[in-house]
Parts: sequence; C-alpha cells; structure tokens
Amino acid sequence: MNPAEQTLQLRDVHLPASPEFWPPAPGWWIVALLAAVILTWLAIRLIIFWRRKRAQREIFMLLDNLSKTVTDDHIPEFLASVSTLLRRVALLKYPRKEVAALTGKGWLSFLDMHGGEGDFVNGAGSVLEAGPYMHKSNVDKEGLLQLARKWIERNTRVI
Repeated sequence: MNPAEQTLQLRDVHLPASPEFWPPAPGWWIVALLAAVILTWLAIRLIIFWRRKRAQREIFMLLDNLSKTVTDDHIPEFLASVSTLLRRVALLKYPRKEVAALTGKGWLSFLDMHGGEGDFVNGAGSVLEAGPYMHKSNVDKEGLLQLARKWIERNTRVI
C-alpha cells in the first residue's frame, strides 16, 4: 500500500471540560478579601464624614441662633455662650487636659494657636476674656461671630 493512499486512523479531538464555577481559584479569594477590606474602610470613612458634617451643621446652627438672639442687654451672656461653644468644639478635637483648664489669655492664645491667627488675643475675639464679666461693653458682635465661624470651620474641617 502506498503511503499517500493510507488514511490516518486518528481519533476526534475532545476538549477538556470547562472549569467549575465554585470554588474559585485562590487569586479570586485574595481579590474578594481585598475588595471587602477596601469597601469596609470606605464605609467607615463615609460614616465618619457624615457624622462630622452633621456635627458641623449643628454647631453652625447653634452659632446662628446665638447671632439671632443677641441684644445689647444680654452681651455678657452672648460672649459666654460664644466662648462655651468654642470650648465645646475644642474639646471635640483636642485632649481634655489641653483645653479644659484654660481661661483668660491662655484660652485666647489656645484659640489663636489653633486657627485664630492672632485675632482672639489682639482682634475681635479679645472681648471673650473679660466681656462675660462686664455689664455693658462695646462688642463687635459680627466680627466676633465671623471669627468664631472661621475658627469652627478650621477645627471641624471635614476630610
């Protein structure tokens, strides 16, 4: 028999079975674990962001309420309330040991050191030192409120 006439006796090609869906390969387990860690971290950051933003809104609402209710007869109460609000914000961000015992120039210096840019000791915020103890005083209410708002914004900055 001639080799050209001979037909090869080959079997049909059989493809291997497709891989099973489950269990996935080890690389997919690693990808799933990394995705879970990243999603958890993002969820925690988002919750922290929302809480800080909500706290910042509440603080600004309190400051706005103070500005609406202030009258010339109640200046000492107004100044005490602004100082108290600033102290509450400071206690949220800074250690209690560092903030709680501060009074007078020390308190104003602390405010300047953490975002006041010298306006508490030498500017509109200087009335916070003695203003709450005075019966009548000339107070730049708008200047003080703007300074307090700026300080609160810097110290409750979200992300």
